[in-house]
Amino acid sequence: MKLNKIATYSNAFRSLEDRVMRHLRFILLVGALVLPSSGCLIPMYSGDPVRRAQQLIYTSEDLRAITDEWERIWFLDQPSHMTPYRTHGGIL
Repeated sequence: MKLNKIATYSNAFRSLEDRVMRHLRFILLVGALVLPSSGCLIPMYSGDPVRRAQQLIYTSEDLRAITDEWERIWFLDQPSHMTPYRTHGGIL
């Protein structure tokens, strides 16, 4: 009698495992089919043409400012610090 209960419990647990695995496989299959074809789920720009144009202008201005920041970080926007003539570093 006790052995029969253990076998029933084992079968019930196995069927629960099977359902969970089937569900997980289904979710992974749907994800594998949907994700590559959908692109971004949330659009970056607005659907309103006027607002979208404003957002595109802001984005392009930000991208243009990145080059200025890059040059400022690497001191490319400064005049050369190397002098064309030699200076004596000591006290005269």
